[in-house]
Amino acid sequence: MDDFNKQEKIFVVGVKFKNSGKIYNFKSDNLRLNVGDNCIVKTEFGEDFGIVAIARKIIVKNRIRRPLRHIIRKAIPDDMRQVEKNRAMEKEAFSICVDKAAERGLAMNLTRVDFSFDGRKATFYFTAEGRVDFRELVKDLAQHFKKKIELKQIGVRDEARMIGGCGHCGRKLCCTLFLKEFEPVSIRMAKDQALSLNPVKISGVCGRLMCCLVYEHATYKELRKGMPKCGKKVITTEGAGRIIQNNILKETVKIELEDGKRIEMKVSELNKKREE
Repeated sequence: MDDFNKQEKIFVVGVKFKNSGKIYNFKSDNLRLNVGDNCIVKTEFGEDFGIVAIARKIIVKNRIRRPLRHIIRKAIPDDMRQVEKNRAMEKEAFSICVDKAAERGLAMNLTRVDFSFDGRKATFYFTAEGRVDFRELVKDLAQHFKKKIELKQIGVRDEARMIGGCGHCGRKLCCTLFLKEFEPVSIRMAKDQALSLNPVKISGVCGRLMCCLVYEHATYKELRKGMPKCGKKVITTEGAGRIIQNNILKETVKIELEDGKRIEMKVSELNKKREE
């Protein structure tokens, strides 16, 4: 505790931008902000509008890996009017970009348009099957809006994060709520958790394997170590049989006896019987 008190500390809050699960730390200095407060922050691209997602906390300065930028102020009425103005421009820009892309025959699906807080730059996010030569489209948009234009091709998982929605669980998408980065997800994880390999059941709204398959994979993998394999022949109190199904969470196995009868046993009981 004494060492902690002697070290230089700073106040930090977590800020989210747009519809994203990513949260970025900013210095709050003596500015008191609560979760849900709108604020104006300093970024590498200039001033930007964000929402406080994590309340102010104290961090030891030497634990920070990269320099943190400051929160400039809590959003004032003028800031909110600028935000509303930008949103109106984004809707207009979205419609115009879709039309101009169609005129040029570009196979691209526009996901979202973001205007910088000062309204000087517009970023257009889109998905496409392959690479798209959008240089002429950029010229069209720059000529129309008289602003700096940037087009970014993103993946379908990023698209889902931007658009939002609900997963199979009925809750908002994890990538929208809290996921900072996308972790690799494999079909092996679904197999280890004994899930149905029906793509509809294990895929998210993005069409890729659900991110939540990662959450409990380590636990399932550890529990599987003590589970006997399906097809293995065993001896029970009711006779010989073979394992036809595992229930990893209950740590039980379903056994089909030689007479066709099926029973369920705890793995611990099965192991005890084998030791006898």
